Amino acid sequence: MTRENHILAVGSIALDTIETSKGSRSNILGGSATYFGIAAALFAPVGLIGIVGDDFPESAIDLLKSKNIDLSNVQFKPGETFQWGGRYSSDYSSRETLFTKLGVFESFAPVVQCPENQSTYLFLGNIQPELQASVNDMLSDSKVVICDTMNLWIDNNPEELKQVLKKVDIFLLNDEEALQLTNQTDLQSAADSLRKIGPQIIVIKMGVKGALLVDATGSATIPVYPHVTVLDPTGAGDTFAGGFIGHICRNGSDSLVDAVISGAAIASFTVSGFGLEGLLEATQETLNERIKFIKQSMDTGIPV
Repeated sequence: MTRENHILAVGSIALDTIETSKGSRSNILGGSATYFGIAAALFAPVGLIGIVGDDFPESAIDLLKSKNIDLSNVQFKPGETFQWGGRYSSDYSSRETLFTKLGVFESFAPVVQCPENQSTYLFLGNIQPELQASVNDMLSDSKVVICDTMNLWIDNNPEELKQVLKKVDIFLLNDEEALQLTNQTDLQSAADSLRKIGPQIIVIKMGVKGALLVDATGSATIPVYPHVTVLDPTGAGDTFAGGFIGHICRNGSDSLVDAVISGAAIASFTVSGFGLEGLLEATQETLNERIKFIKQSMDTGIPV
């Protein structure tokens, strides 16, 4: 792959077991890097940095390659692939972790082949801050660095996370995480506090309320695509990130609002199926239809 308009992402590649009020699935392909990569690949070339065990299904490898996702920086090691199991409440407002089996991910030490030829855009998925930092250091010449996180790292590694943020251009997180990390009581103040740490563009995901974008020009709230029956919200945030960054990679950063709209549109596919089922049904045509719908709802001011 050439360096031109290329995204490189580090994160987990996993086998998930998911239970919701609408059904369940066992040992299906998941992980933050997986969801991100498949979403971003609709916009631009993507490479993944990760690790899997020798139990990782050949069908999963074939699927990722069929999406033109570069796996040259994915390590294949003896042992078990990272496994996660979760159960959602009936209204999806909470999630219970049933089990976590780190497997080979426990000793994951990212390695990037030929880093000088790699990413224009680097996505640091919601893994340990020390791993995010190591990959960022390896690819210090990246044009744009985007970071995601989760409440686990805010609880256990807040200072390490803040060190990562000092070298990040764009920070994605959800509303609860934003308030938790900054000790603020409202999202605008939380975003302003985060911009003082380092990243100048903050995107706060607010679930069904949409997303808040804050940068030097001000702030904007972008709604979700509403006409979806939620079956499984797993991976929605990672998919959002894939659409957001994919849009910037393909079109530039002149309109960050359009990038957030792309993220919201692609995430709507993810929640409509279990695991990757909904996301894999997305095409460029159907994605563009949902992007257009969100844009029109913002232009008219009519609630969606």
